[in-house]
Amino acid sequence: MSSLGHEITVFEPEHEWSIDNLALEQLGAESLTHFALTYPELNICTYPSGTSDATRETTLSACDIVVLHEWNPPALAHSLLELRDRLGFRLLFHDTHHRASSSPEQVKLFQIDRFDGVIAFGEALRSIYMQAFGLSRVWTLHEAADTRVFYPHAMPDKCLDVVWVGNWGDGERSTEISEFLLQPASRLGSKRFRVYGVRYPESGLRALQNAHVEYSGYLPNLSAPLVYARSLLTVHIPRQHYVKAMTGIPTIRVFEALACGIPLISAPWDDTEGLFRSHDFCSVKNGDEMTDALNAMLHDPESRRLMAERGLKTVLERHTCRHRASQLTEICEEVLA
Repeated sequence: MSSLGHEITVFEPEHEWSIDNLALEQLGAESLTHFALTYPELNICTYPSGTSDATRETTLSACDIVVLHEWNPPALAHSLLELRDRLGFRLLFHDTHHRASSSPEQVKLFQIDRFDGVIAFGEALRSIYMQAFGLSRVWTLHEAADTRVFYPHAMPDKCLDVVWVGNWGDGERSTEISEFLLQPASRLGSKRFRVYGVRYPESGLRALQNAHVEYSGYLPNLSAPLVYARSLLTVHIPRQHYVKAMTGIPTIRVFEALACGIPLISAPWDDTEGLFRSHDFCSVKNGDEMTDALNAMLHDPESRRLMAERGLKTVLERHTCRHRASQLTEICEEVLA
């Protein structure tokens, strides 16, 4: 948005679940520094707990659009709604999660019907807001890859066969991780598998060890391109909500991995919106097919090259952050009209 000429300020609490847990990671501080150096144009302001409405009023008085992400407390939404009524900015709700489907009562706490609109990260979620919540001003804005950061890095020596970047999932895809990653890794015993992610319980770590999958813990997101560059293949294992109630919404990892030019094999996931072309990635139906597909691709460098080229081409043509910034600009212009 900044590169399109908009003035953007990001407000974040000084202490919250994400930033507090990041601080506990060995690479947490380094990750924040890397982020600041990569995105110097971003104006990020942190605020303490207990920030008053008067302070918010002063801060937001010159804004045209305020976007509240779904991962905020309802009390903040109520405060912003009152300020919106006094100051006249437009207030949008941005949802990149599945609570509207899985826990709609929690989303209703935001008084969502008072917002000027909702930005949903997929058509399935957009439909839920329109049909289950009775809203009319809802737009789809998918996640995307920042291709200034996520692009193919030349790395001739591949030290990994298969890499997966993803958290354990808190019960939302434990079974799928076992079927589509651990079981194939066990069967392809001589291949090098590695997992990056957080919130792996002891039982999950034991399962990785038993499957001969190396666990490397937290990976700063901006380091992912180099990890993909050192690997031959990656996989996509969506959470259950994005296979069933909210089918068609890919994780941001799909956009970022394809932008890095690494071939990808996906567990069952239906691309209902036609975001990708056939053969941008390989899709399998079960663990046996995943094992066969991984084994075949690992022994076929030409197929890997062709798939990586197609996936990258699609991201560059349709799914960069610049594409999304242009879409968001159009949404804002419509809201302000």
